[in-house]
Amino acid sequence: MFISNPLLMGYLKISIIIDCGLLDNLAIGFDVPFIARVDIGIEPSNILDFIGLYLDDKSIGEKFQGMVQINAVTPWYPSLMRPLTPQRLHLWRKARAKYNAEGFTKDPVGLVDFVDGSLTVGLHIPTIALDMARKREPFVRVSAITGVQFKQPMSAVACLEYINVHIRGDMQNQLRLRTAMTEADKEIIRAAGRNEGTFPARILKGKMRREHLYANIPGLHKGTDLGIKMSVSPGRQCFIYYCLPFFLIILLISLLPILPLVHNV
Repeated sequence: MFISNPLLMGYLKISIIIDCGLLDNLAIGFDVPFIARVDIGIEPSNILDFIGLYLDDKSIGEKFQGMVQINAVTPWYPSLMRPLTPQRLHLWRKARAKYNAEGFTKDPVGLVDFVDGSLTVGLHIPTIALDMARKREPFVRVSAITGVQFKQPMSAVACLEYINVHIRGDMQNQLRLRTAMTEADKEIIRAAGRNEGTFPARILKGKMRREHLYANIPGLHKGTDLGIKMSVSPGRQCFIYYCLPFFLIILLISLLPILPLVHNV
């Protein structure tokens, strides 16, 4: 389960620290709770299956192995128009008292709503998470295509991308975050591909715009840069936009050793 994994929850906490402004307002988590909405989605573990659904390719199969993904984290601020309900205030005070009793009186405590799991939990932010959010040490990542390392500045968005990449890479399902996809899960991806304005589709499109893995996907349903309408099938579009760049890079790398010989001739 997601909330039982310390690594995933650790980076979720850093994202919440940044998004909810815990480093800017020291009263949050002590005098008043921070509240974060975490939107959970289910996507195919195979990116090509995702593209097939996004393009509504009728040739793809019906059954996909799904996996949990974090689509968004949204801070929620109580106001006169949206006051904190007595029930939620009671839940936070109970969580605050629990962590005070355990000796964490100097650490902020808030509430997290896991949407799609219909779960609200008290969340304790430890000192180590606060320190990591202050230092903002960049992530060192490796390109799945070129194998080249690059640094990604730490941000709330980068933390969510790290979580999602980590889940995607769990081929053996050691995290227990693989699941069967429902028709409703698939339809959200298709709706995003159709640019529909439903909330789940918009949240998913926002995730796609932020994360590196989807960089080539948004243009799949559109024409080319020359204004020529694509007439190929969705499956071939998938190959052209996602697979072909990979093969071209491999070809270029394979040609590098013979370039000095060509130059000498």
